[in-house]
Amino acid sequence: MSIRTEKVASLLQQELGAIMQKELPRNGPIITVVDVKVTADLGIARIYVSIIGSTKEQVEAMAYLREETKSIRKILSARIRHHFRRIPELEFHEDHLYERATRIEELLSSVRKSTPENGEE
Repeated sequence: MSIRTEKVASLLQQELGAIMQKELPRNGPIITVVDVKVTADLGIARIYVSIIGSTKEQVEAMAYLREETKSIRKILSARIRHHFRRIPELEFHEDHLYERATRIEELLSSVRKSTPENGEE
């Protein structure tokens, strides 16, 4: 990524995080903007979100984000219009890193419990 696309991605991540926190409905799962990747022509921004909640809540939250992409883009445009001529199209993707990390922690703790300490058996 070039320096420009990195700066754009960073600005979009900050602003989208604020929008998720303040503008969207607060009932339901916690939605966090984990990463933003912007194409070289700044035409598309792929937003990776982490959703903490039940599986049903995660599915509903992703559906909501995809349905409300236009309104989220409009809110984003109002916030950062002085930075861009054209606001990138938004694509939301779910990031499963949190679930993977939790699973790894569970596996490690189960191994620690089953392993005898100090070499004793």
